[in-house]
Amino acid sequence: MFTPQETQFMTRALELAERGLWTTTPNPRVGCVVVRDGEVVGEGWHEKAGQAHAEVVALAAAGSRARGSSVFVTLEPCAHTGRVGPCVDALLQAGVASVVAAMEDPNPLVQGRGLARLRASGVSVRCGLLSQQAHDLNPGFVKRMVSGLPWVRAKSAISLDGRMALPNGRSQWITDEVCRKDGHLWRARACVIATGLGTFLKDSPMLTVRGIDTPRQPLRLLLDARLDVDSGSPFFSAPNAAVATTADLTQPDMRLRAERLRERGARVLDLPSVRGGPGGPVDLRALCERLAADGCNELHLESGGRLAGAFLQEDLIDEWLIYQAPVFLGEGAALAEPLGPFERLDQAPRWRLVEAVPMGDGQRIRLMRPSA
Repeated sequence: MFTPQETQFMTRALELAERGLWTTTPNPRVGCVVVRDGEVVGEGWHEKAGQAHAEVVALAAAGSRARGSSVFVTLEPCAHTGRVGPCVDALLQAGVASVVAAMEDPNPLVQGRGLARLRASGVSVRCGLLSQQAHDLNPGFVKRMVSGLPWVRAKSAISLDGRMALPNGRSQWITDEVCRKDGHLWRARACVIATGLGTFLKDSPMLTVRGIDTPRQPLRLLLDARLDVDSGSPFFSAPNAAVATTADLTQPDMRLRAERLRERGARVLDLPSVRGGPGGPVDLRALCERLAADGCNELHLESGGRLAGAFLQEDLIDEWLIYQAPVFLGEGAALAEPLGPFERLDQAPRWRLVEAVPMGDGQRIRLMRPSA
């Protein structure tokens, strides 16, 4: 169905799309290549929400050479007006002859309508070239459009015996600098970085992206059911801070705590508790739904075993980044608590191994849910 040369053009479009890995949220990462007579005459990628889409950028680069061309784009061209006009209109006005899309847009406002409009206007349309690679660039956008939930990526550092900390709770640093820098690359692509109060009080994490050049800092989210955090904490000295709570904000003392956090520039997310009353553990599914409604594609979880285990029990973790160091810690915090005890092996959650990459003096193990 697709020629080797067409695959080459789509591969280039995917490379372009990846340039927006850290900046396009809440929009998808999209790349586009315009080809005429076997020659690339225009390229583009979507850089930031509110700016021109990949197709518009590539068509502008092609100019008059876009007429009669073939366009290779990693996501179906949009057929609706958002912050910018429909890309379908731009393609038709440019007079392109054919469009090859890697995948359909799962956005309910599109979902095949863009491709249908192009076909109805006489443009040759094909879809499905390198579709898995295109999907892998946008797991969060796809999941948010389909399920109303963000893609949740948990990150953990562990020892060879699966421990996250010493018995006294100390965990900095299990892994080496190479692994920590790689972890910041994954932070940078997320929309939200989250942790729990236990990890916050123990390690005082800032949850910022550091050590790499990034134009954007994700929202930094602390789960704190009773608003026990000190509003004077350095955590709130950096922008994009938020606290998720189940406290009764109609009570004077809780209202005052929330106001102090807002005075520091933090958002306060009022959420239900899994126990149905104020001050109980945050309903994690409700949290994910709230974040998705706010445009969160990817939630990056960096927490202790208890919160990670709670996300796992709710079947909310899609992907796990595990940095394993060549060290034994003995008794200490486990990767996910509390799970089990299981009586049979088939009761234990089983993950799909995506990759195990040597890194620094250890390795990065990347896992996904079998259905992800």
